[in-house]
Amino acid sequence: MPLALMLAFELWARLTHLQSDSLAPPSAIFAALAAALADLSIPVATRDTLFAAFAGLAIGSAIGLLLGIAFGVSRPIDRLMEVTVEAIRPRIALIALGFGYRMEIVIVAFACVWPMLILTRSAVRSIEPRLMEVSRALRLSATQRITKIVFPAALPRIFVAFRLSAGIALIVAVTIEIAINPIGLGAGIMLAQQALRADLMLAYLLWIGVIGYALNVLLIAAQRRLFGRAALAGDHP
Repeated sequence: MPLALMLAFELWARLTHLQSDSLAPPSAIFAALAAALADLSIPVATRDTLFAAFAGLAIGSAIGLLLGIAFGVSRPIDRLMEVTVEAIRPRIALIALGFGYRMEIVIVAFACVWPMLILTRSAVRSIEPRLMEVSRALRLSATQRITKIVFPAALPRIFVAFRLSAGIALIVAVTIEIAINPIGLGAGIMLAQQALRADLMLAYLLWIGVIGYALNVLLIAAQRRLFGRAALAGDHP
């Protein structure tokens, strides 16, 4: 069905001699994509975008993971910080966005903190209470409890949070490049639009979709390889 629609649009565009700043025949899009791959403009832009996205993902996920475990394990800390976190989240966003276009990694990291924090806290809170009772009976220290019981039990759902954060990281990185940072795939989209190259603009969008799809497929494969049936349960927090 998608192929038939694409062929129909191609035929219509050719018959009507389509002139548009936002649409282009599929054949023109694929030709522009091939040319941009050949002259390395898309590979270089991909490198810049993925560097910012993955760096921000790593930083934000680490911070969110640590905070999520702390909030999930300690109810007094969780009660103390819950209102504070919800109150400062939008204000921190405004501060981060005000730093300028050079702060792309910081903004991506900030965006990734929240899904990791919230879903990690939920994962830790959902651990079977008897496991925690066993840890107390064995007189495990707080560090041992986290490393030997809490983290392994919550890991499948934490990986789901990481998958979500990875998608957010890519989207935010491209958005920031479109808005304020003149490098990467987002900047490529803007340059193509300014040059009235609808075919190249759509080629960039197509390429971003391919990257996002490939990233999700790889993460799902890794999730199933690492966790087996627990991966399926982790998809439904």
